[in-house]
Formats: sequence, C-alpha cells, structure tokens
Amino acid sequence: MPHGKFILHSNYIPAGDQPEAIARLISGIDNGATHQTLKGITGSGKTFTMANVIHRLKRPTIILAPNKTLTAQLYDEMKRFFPENAVEYFVSYYDYFQPEVYIPGSDRFIQKDSAINDHLERLRLSTTKSLIERRDVIVVASVSSIYGLGDPSSYKALQIPLAPGAQFEQKELIHRLALLQYERSEKTIKRAMFRVRGDIIDIFLLIQNIMQFA
Repeated sequence: MPHGKFILHSNYIPAGDQPEAIARLISGIDNGATHQTLKGITGSGKTFTMANVIHRLKRPTIILAPNKTLTAQLYDEMKRFFPENAVEYFVSYYDYFQPEVYIPGSDRFIQKDSAINDHLERLRLSTTKSLIERRDVIVVASVSSIYGLGDPSSYKALQIPLAPGAQFEQKELIHRLALLQYERSEKTIKRAMFRVRGDIIDIFLLIQNIMQFA
C-alpha cells in the first residue's frame, strides 16, 4: 500500500462529541501544540477517536502506555482499526531483570541477571524495520521505548538487500551475514543462523521465517 496512507477499518463513524474532539486535536497539532488532553469515561471511544486522528493526519505515530497489559490491549485495537498498515508492538524484551545490587549490611554483591523473551525481541526488531522502511507505522509501546536504540543510519548500513533477482557472490553474502552476527550451522538452524548446501544458503531471519538464497 502507499506509504504514509492510513486506512481506518470500522463499522462505525464518529458520533456525539467525537467529531469535535477529532477536529480540535488535529487543529492543535497543525498549530504546533505540544500537549493536548483527550478526556472521557471508560467506553466513550477515546481509542476510536485517536484512530480517526491518525487516519486523517497520516503521520507515523507512537502510542505510549504505562504497562505491558494496557500496551497489549491498545495494540490489539489498533491492529483491528488498521489491518493494512504497520502496527507494531514495542515493549521491554526482558522476562526477568535483576540489576546489580550491593547490600552493605551483609557486604554482599549480587550480579546482574536477566532472561530475554525471543518473541518480544523479534517484535522490537520488526518495529525498527518498519520505522526505517515505511511511513504508515503505528508503534504501540510501553515506557521502555524511551531508551534509545542507536543511530538509524547505522542500522540501515547493516541491512542486506535480499530480494528476488538480487545477485551476490556466495562468499560476500556469508561474510555479511557473519558481520550481522548470524551463526553458521550445517545441521538444524534457528533464528539468526544460516547454513550452506552447495550453491544454496538457507537463512533463518531474526524477524521472519527461513528464506532460501541460491
């Protein structure tokens, strides 16, 4: 679909106070307002109102929620409102995180420990990919998104443009995969791994499924 175009899917149209709220929010943004507040009771259609604002403004959007539960709820709603657009889910990829701690009373030092959720990491990578490649993006995120991911130009420089018809020397492609920290394996492969069988390279991408390059 054309990048930057947000297609809103709904059986309803704005009603009651919603049309005025949508118009005032859009006017505020167009006039440079940095802060606006939309108030309403539970079930008054605030999410639908914001979906209409996104649809009309046609700008990449980030929606911040205070916790993962509300983030997941808003993500599900936005996916239903915008099935043709890139609606992404971005939260911390830690299932568990224990920071370094020093306990003076017992003179003990507890080292940092963590466990990363592969599925959440894949969703974060999908978010980064969408933001770089297109403009019709809605990111529904928890507060973890306030932490920087690095320079977008560095991310772009590491991309390998694999597509039907693309031509690479096998050694060059293997070298570039290694630079991206993809691991070579001649047996079963999983995410971020590849194997070489004659002229064929099987690549298990970080975000998507296995692709084959010959």
